[in-house]
Amino acid sequence: MDPMETVNIDGDTTFALAEIAQERGYEIFTYGPSDLSYNEGRVTARARPTRVQRVKDTPGVFKPARVLDLEDDIDVVWMRQDPPFDMAYITAAHLLERLKGKTLVVNDPEWVRSCPEKILPLDYPHLMPETLITRDEIELDAFREKHNDIILKPLFGNGGAGVFRVKSDDPNYSSLKEMFLERSREPIIAQAFLKDVSKGDKRVIIIDGVAVGAINRVPQKGETRSNMHVGGTAVPTELTADDMRICDAIGPMLKSRGQILVGIDVIGDKMTEINITSPTGVQELKRFSGIDAAALSWDAIEARLKAAG
Repeated sequence: MDPMETVNIDGDTTFALAEIAQERGYEIFTYGPSDLSYNEGRVTARARPTRVQRVKDTPGVFKPARVLDLEDDIDVVWMRQDPPFDMAYITAAHLLERLKGKTLVVNDPEWVRSCPEKILPLDYPHLMPETLITRDEIELDAFREKHNDIILKPLFGNGGAGVFRVKSDDPNYSSLKEMFLERSREPIIAQAFLKDVSKGDKRVIIIDGVAVGAINRVPQKGETRSNMHVGGTAVPTELTADDMRICDAIGPMLKSRGQILVGIDVIGDKMTEINITSPTGVQELKRFSGIDAAALSWDAIEARLKAAG
């Protein structure tokens, strides 16, 4: 994970997962991707024994770090490194994948690496808004002309950073293309603007392939983005028939790929992202509904451990 010292005890999902583990008697160690090593056939981590506590500005109490053999010393590894989904993330997934069949890694790093959250939904085009991924300016111009009102965003971004709404008469369109294409070799993702975003961008929590609940994230007035990182407000909501239709379609795939804790983003009746890297929203869901997705995640993990013997 990212440093435990930086988490918000009232909002961070990784903190909530650690709390449940501690309540159930697990010994917790925390470390970052830079602390992972491959050393003569073993995957190790220089990790700090950690006790979590719901104390503002002091969420963790730590003992001196020691090197763990992740095959012999550990029962479960939670891969909760925040995006961006870059080479550091991909390398961590490659290293942790070497534990397969030996130590349970959640979410399964092979599929985390192979399923970036804005690319995985492409397997379900009927559930998505109209979408283009490209670096071809002619293709991008044609997509904009067809839909008039579009969203541009970095393909591997997160937290609402770098997300722009571009209308047909937007004078900044050329500048935005230059910014995206000159600063990175990655393609851009463009999607038809969904007017229902004014009603919120729903985060649906899926545990081991089954939808358990949702929160709604409502944008500030005059803002397109609903992400809580950029000022969106979390409010209670219920799962709708459209939400369940989407979850029923993708749930079996997520379960078969070892994705225990997943958060999908839904605007109206369209899915925009499938978040399997380090999805959030667990604490808000519990406050609004009483549904404890962190505990349900550990239930799923323990069932897998029991099945593996």
